[in-house]
Amino acid sequence: MAGGSFGPAGVAKERAEQYQGKVTSYVIVACLVAAIGGAIFGYDIGVSGGVTSMDEFLEEFFKMVYDKKKQARESNYCKYDDQGLAAFTSSLYLAGLVSTLAASPITRNYGRRASIVCGGISFLVGAALNAGAVNLPMLLAGRILLGVGIGFGNQAVPLYLSEVAPTHLRGGLNMMFQLATTLGIFTANMVNYGTQKLKPWGWRLSLGLAAFPALLMTLGGYLLPETPNSLVERGLTDRGRRVLEKLRGTPNVDAELQDMVDASELANSIKHPFRNILQKQHRPQLVMAICMPMFQILTGINSILFYAPVLFQTMGFGGNASLYSSALTGAVLVLSTLISIALVDKLGRRALLISGGIQMIICQAIVSVILGVKFGDNQELSKGYSVVVVIFICLFVVAFGWSWGPLGWTIPSEIFPLETRSAGQSITVAVNLLFTFIIAQAFLSMLCAFKFGIFLFFAGWITVMTVFVYFLLPETKGVPIEEMTLLWKKHWFWKKVLPATNLDESESNNNERNSSV
Repeated sequence: MAGGSFGPAGVAKERAEQYQGKVTSYVIVACLVAAIGGAIFGYDIGVSGGVTSMDEFLEEFFKMVYDKKKQARESNYCKYDDQGLAAFTSSLYLAGLVSTLAASPITRNYGRRASIVCGGISFLVGAALNAGAVNLPMLLAGRILLGVGIGFGNQAVPLYLSEVAPTHLRGGLNMMFQLATTLGIFTANMVNYGTQKLKPWGWRLSLGLAAFPALLMTLGGYLLPETPNSLVERGLTDRGRRVLEKLRGTPNVDAELQDMVDASELANSIKHPFRNILQKQHRPQLVMAICMPMFQILTGINSILFYAPVLFQTMGFGGNASLYSSALTGAVLVLSTLISIALVDKLGRRALLISGGIQMIICQAIVSVILGVKFGDNQELSKGYSVVVVIFICLFVVAFGWSWGPLGWTIPSEIFPLETRSAGQSITVAVNLLFTFIIAQAFLSMLCAFKFGIFLFFAGWITVMTVFVYFLLPETKGVPIEEMTLLWKKHWFWKKVLPATNLDESESNNNERNSSV
């Protein structure tokens, strides 16, 4: 164990059946307010693609792209290929990657609320800079501050939701983050659809409106209760008990509180959580913290969402039609996330991930075939085929929305023990933002080089991740968050990887004695 043979043992036995409580209005309000952090993330994903397809924005900051777009002979797949334009989108994610690592000690030592407030303030300043930008450096400075806000928010909010939610509804309530993200994307699409008619300053309104969810997130961070897990970890056990009683609606919280106390004793014995997370007993969680967010981005969803207007214009849709089509995909994503919230604690995580993966592979393959056969460098898709492409992109988004979209965040946030939870979430967010940055920076060039093959590239990755889930991800439905470490010791593969502990050896000896009697 991390604490050594004579150190704190952490959660050593299952008490889940002793947990009591109900879903209180206190829990619902806390989860709704906290999830606004997801709305900020989603709004930025949605707003970027719409703004970068507006002529007034391109003419002011990216004149070469504007001129290229107006050339009728330019290849359909290459008309938006510009590293400066890609940097506008991707700089935010690189800043988020760095800031989420800095957020980890703040989240651990000062609580989840502190990181939520820091993220909200940074996002407010960034939105103001973007709305008032007069040159490219000012625009990129605003994007970097938005990235800092996203790094802090994405690090703290999923943790907050996982720790506040009761065990039997943790999956659904944790998905409030993804639901808020999808609502942010849809809102941004609708805002872009309206502001593109407000020439020449509509793009400023689109970027500036990001300040509204940032303000809500900042105020929410001040007003929310801290999680009982964080309070206990920082030695405030009595206060943690009072918050837990309010969240569960009952004074009978001894079993759940004891799990938190046991976990906090081990957590407080760990002085270097990032070093500790590399140890063998945390190998399964570390693999999931890296692979789940990486796979989430390699579905290709971000390319479709934040380049949707560009993508649809590339396929020959008019400016208004492309924004309308991307708004449609945003709405579909919201509805499919609601499906996931309803089913995740009934069907489990694995069933949703595997079924969603299969549907996404089929949709990507069909879109690729249609574009390969019917769409050339200087052609436009016929109306009939354009409708078919939009339908299958929407079906792809539906599958993502009930599977990898919410669960790519939910699973990593619920599997780590308390001593490495903040560090683990930082790794999850950093990997997510790293791959978001890579895909955002490379997508327009990849579209130019791969053409219709870009969809087959992502379909290949979805195949890999579906196989990964089938063989290596255990079902976490209904497992208390502080007892999650016991799950890996029962998995056919991970139990071979994990080191034997004193507890395992004593259980093995007991089993041998019982079998000999």
